[in-house]
Parts: sequence; structure tokens; C-alpha cells
Amino acid sequence: MGINQLKYQKTPAWGMAGALPRPSLSALVVFALGLVGCAGSPSPQAQTHSPEATITNQAVLVQPAKEAVRRWDRVPPVPPVARQALIDARQAMQAKRWSALDALAPVAADDPVLGSYAQYWRLRRLLQDSTTPVPDEQVRLFLAGNQDEYLENRLKSDWIVAAARAGNYALVRELAPVHAPSSAVKCAVATARNVAGESVDVDDLLASFAPSQACWSALDQLYARKVISKNQVRDLMRDALENNRTAQARRLAAIIFTAPQMKDYTALMASPQKWLDRNVNNSSVNPELVSLALSRLARGQRDSAAAYIDRTWAGKIPQENLNWVWGQFGLVSALRVEDDAAKWYRRSGRTPMTDYNNAWQVRAELRQATIDWKQVAAAIDKMNDAQKAEPVWVYWSGRAHAALGHKDKARALFQSIVGDLGFYGQLATEELGLTPSLPAQPQPLTPLDMQDARTNAGLLRAVELFKLGWRPEAVPEWNFALRGMNDRQLRAAAEFAREQHIYDRVVNTSLLTKNEIDFSQRFIAPFEGRVTEQAKSINLDPAWVYGLIRQESRFITDARSGVGASGLMQLMPATAKWVANKIDMHDFSPARVNEFEVNTVLGTNYLNMVLGQLGGSQVLASAGYNAGPGRPIQWRSRLNGSVEGAIFAETIPFTETRLYVKNVLSNANYYAMMFSGRPHSLKDRLGVIAPGGTTTASLP
Repeated sequence: MGINQLKYQKTPAWGMAGALPRPSLSALVVFALGLVGCAGSPSPQAQTHSPEATITNQAVLVQPAKEAVRRWDRVPPVPPVARQALIDARQAMQAKRWSALDALAPVAADDPVLGSYAQYWRLRRLLQDSTTPVPDEQVRLFLAGNQDEYLENRLKSDWIVAAARAGNYALVRELAPVHAPSSAVKCAVATARNVAGESVDVDDLLASFAPSQACWSALDQLYARKVISKNQVRDLMRDALENNRTAQARRLAAIIFTAPQMKDYTALMASPQKWLDRNVNNSSVNPELVSLALSRLARGQRDSAAAYIDRTWAGKIPQENLNWVWGQFGLVSALRVEDDAAKWYRRSGRTPMTDYNNAWQVRAELRQATIDWKQVAAAIDKMNDAQKAEPVWVYWSGRAHAALGHKDKARALFQSIVGDLGFYGQLATEELGLTPSLPAQPQPLTPLDMQDARTNAGLLRAVELFKLGWRPEAVPEWNFALRGMNDRQLRAAAEFAREQHIYDRVVNTSLLTKNEIDFSQRFIAPFEGRVTEQAKSINLDPAWVYGLIRQESRFITDARSGVGASGLMQLMPATAKWVANKIDMHDFSPARVNEFEVNTVLGTNYLNMVLGQLGGSQVLASAGYNAGPGRPIQWRSRLNGSVEGAIFAETIPFTETRLYVKNVLSNANYYAMMFSGRPHSLKDRLGVIAPGGTTTASLP
């Protein structure tokens, strides 16, 4: 088992329900649909996508002021020739047949609903082509004809990046700001502002940094002008290395190291021990290079490597660097689910680490056979204030203070997150001895509320895109239309999505509300009870099945993940075929896997098989459904004693699977309360995970 390649996530993506009441925020970001779990899929560690990058990563930014909204009493009639030209134009764009796209765009323009897309695809291609001049006048003409629409904002963003690449920083500053800027746009604007002598929000830039030409240019310039420090670039490099992004780490290293030092960097990454032995008496060697080389030794035999470090390098590099090395030893051990992780972390002192590694230090302490709650509290105390305030660490801080006898402090911590409607908000409610309950249903929507949604041109355009099956275009179009909406308007938009059977938009739109919390939308249960009927037919908990589907596909029947999983329950083709053979589904064919009946019958039966093999634990079975049954068997086998289900879930070494399990079980508990009308305990659902049991998986 190697280093987990998925980056630390502070919020459990779109599985989290939100908070009640939620703190006042100037902006709220909710990610569009991402398929993060697949029955019978390869382990998340082997996948090339991150939890943030699946179907789309377009964000919704809810702003305080509502702009004028374009209204349609009905969707304008569309000439069939124009719509067909648009469809053909999209195919040409995807196939990179640019001359065909150029020819089709004028015909598609007669589509009054979606015709601008063809011209947008043309102009985007020209803006992304660094070998041709930026078509400024064509872009201005397009923007003038698409004011206050999603494509205007999208093309303006593309134009900003192209203008920065061309050195037209005055134009960049003229165009900014845009709605929900990408990392590349932020970098382009930062470069332009710096050239003009204006201030740059460095913290925001570094927090959103992602590799792109715009961001590398910005980083190079801001570092050269001493706006960004060497330590800030070093921290980005360390973060990249922790997440096994070696090419990115090397590019960052080239910013802070000289050309001769980069030769050393190459050598130590290839063979750290050889490089260290060669430089042990080199008093002028760069301490950061030594630290990197020493940290790479953690991937081998750590006890002998530690003895070598203590014997040979102690006192030769700053203690802060050495502490960071011990933190890397802890991280490698923790991600391999080994017992000695806490031992290494305790040698790291109070030296700051990345958020990702801070989190793993706490998890390493929680996984100890006998938890030392002082060490848990100390590890959380190392975090920065923003990370400490996340519900996960507030909860475990509360548990630590409760175990140490600080009852008032613990109660205050639990109380501070009891309104959070996610996994840890539910657990905090139980720690306070409160009865789990659902939020009160808000006042019903009025006909005027619904009319407001049904005539919103942006929402109607998005619905047309959904009908075409163009989710990559439809989701951001829908999200853009939500900007500035108040709670009631968001609920009406969610209800409009329900009318259109676009169930993922029901959930994700309703999740944006701050005070009007509508669980009938957030935890929608579509398909007229057929999922419940199928689950009950094989004695499977319907609430758990609904909780899993909500996380897997957001109830999209034709959903496909980046690794090929399909349908409501995200079945991998080989798994679907295997289960069909097991249950004697004689009329099965791969082409039918997205059909509701076929997908739910196969998915629930597979889930039931996984549950049976994993001793009836929904925690283990949820992990097995996502990462493959063999993974939780391995993780359980490395326990030194029984642990709470919450601890097992929190210490799953794959980021995707860890978030998945917490979201599925949190979802399931809410569905159970909705279906039964009575309280349900999340702690009871999580149970206790004991070591031992099955040691090999007989399921795919």
C-alpha cells in the first residue's frame, strides 16, 4: 500500500448536509456533482481523479446581492436545423474538427436558447491557442450579445487568462473580477495587479494554486519580486511531495533552488541514501535538500533510517527541519496503517506541518490501542485556527477534553457544532445527550415562488442542456443561475429541478440555503419506493441504500464516473457481470446496466454480499463498496484492539473512501429518521470495529 495521492479536504465535498444554523459567510462554495464511489472499482488510491475533479468541478458562489434576472414565459421555439447544427458543432468541438465547428457556428446561432454555445466553443479554442493573436474584437462582440449570462462570464474568464499570457495586463485588470474565478484566472489577475503595483492576496492565491501556465508565471514573477517568500514556495513543494505530485514538486523546487542545487534534487529523489552518504561531511550543503533526502528514507525501513539520522545528521540541520522529517516518517506510517505512526509524529514537536499532515497526526493518535487523549489534544492544538474550527477537529477536541475531565470545555466544543448537519454534528448531538432530530420543515413555497423559478432563463437553459444529456455544460449553467438567490429562491429552484427529474440539482441547490433547511429536498427519496422495495426484498436497510445512492450518483440514473462505474449505484462493468451471474439474472447484458431495475437489483445484491462478508458492519461494507472489499479487511486486520466505528471511519487512509463512508452513514441516519419518524443514533449505526475476522475477500 503506497502513499495516498488524494489531497486533504477540509469539507466532505457534497455529501455533507450543511449546518443549522449556519454561520454568516460572505461566500459559500458547493461543488457540483462528483462521483466518488464505485462498486467493485479499483481502490481510490489507484484512480487518477481527485475528489474535486470528476464530472465537473464548477463551483456555485452565492453572493449577497441579486442581479436582474432574464425571464422567459416559456422556452423560445427552436428551429430544428439550428438545434441539429448545435449538436453537430459540439461533436466537432469534441473531435477537434475546427473547420467544421467554424462552419456550423453561424447556423447554430439561430437557436435562441443554446445557439451561443457554438460560437463560445470557437472563441475558447482561439483564446487557448497561444500561436494565434487574441481575438479581442470577436470576444467583445460575443460578450455584448450575451450579457449577464453564464457564457459571458465563462468567456471573460478565458479572455483574462489569454490576455495575461499575451502580456496585456491592462485588459486583465479591466475584465476582472469574474464570478467564481478558477485558479488560472486568480493567477492571471494577481500577475496583472502586481505589474500595476497593486496589492495581491497572496494567501488566497497560494490556497487555490493549481498547476497551469498562468499560475506558474504568477508564482515565478511574485517570487522574483519578493511578494511570495521562499518558505511559502517550499511549503507548496512539501505539500506536493506529500501527495506524490512529483512533477509539480520539481517545478516548485526549481523556483527556490539554484541550477547546481537542482542537480542535487534530482540525485536525492532518485537515491536519497547515496546522496546523503556523499554529502555527510559537506558543511555547505543546503539544509532543505538534506531534509528532503532524509524524509525520503521514511519509505524504507524506518527504525534503521531513524537510527542513521540520529547518529549522522542530528545537529547538522536546524531542529525545525528535523522535526519536519519526523512528521514525514509519521505520515508514511499512518498512510500504511502501521502502529508506529504516533511514535514518529511525537518526535516532530510543535513544528508547523501541512493541513494534510496535521490531520494525520491526530488520526495516528486516535488509532492507538490505548488512546492518549493528551496527545490527541496536543496534535489538534498544532493546527492553525481555520483547521481547528472544522467540525471534525472540534469534535475530537471535545472528546479529548471530555476524557481529560474538562467537561465544560468539552460541552462548549460539542455545542459549537451541534447545528452542523453532517457526520460530526450528529455525533456531537449525541455526546451532549440530546435526542437526534430533523430540522423543522420550512414554510411551503407559494405559486409565485415557483413561477420565479420556472421563468428564470438561466435555469431553463440549463434544463435544455440536461435534456440533451450535456451535463458538463448543464451543471455550471444551472449553478451560475443560482448566484445571488436567497433561501426561498434556492428552494424554489430545487423544487423546479424536482419537477424536471434532475435530482442531483434538487439536492445540491437545496444544500445552499442558510436558514430554510428543507430535508425533503436535501434528502430526496425518488423512484416511488422502488428502491425501498428492492432493499427490503433482500433484508437490506433501505435508509442505508438511499444514503449510499445519494453519495454515489445523486440519483442520476445514467451517471458515469471517471473509472467507468455506471448508474444509480455506480457499478463497474466487471462487477455487474459477476453479480448477475451470481444471482442468475439471465437477461443481463452490459448495455442494460443503467436501467433502474437492473442497476438497483445488482447494486443492492452486491452491497448485501459485501455486508455479509464484513460481519454486518455498515462502516466496513460502505468502505468495501467504495474501495473494494479487500481494503477494509486489510485495515481491520491491523487494529490492535476494538475501536469505535467513528475512529475507524476517520482513520481510513484513502481520502475519497474516508469522506465517502462518513457521508454515506450520515446520510443513512437522516434517511432512517425521515422514513421512520423517530430518532436514530449514528453512534449505534457506526458500532464498534473489532480486529480479526475474514482475512481475504472473495468478492470483486
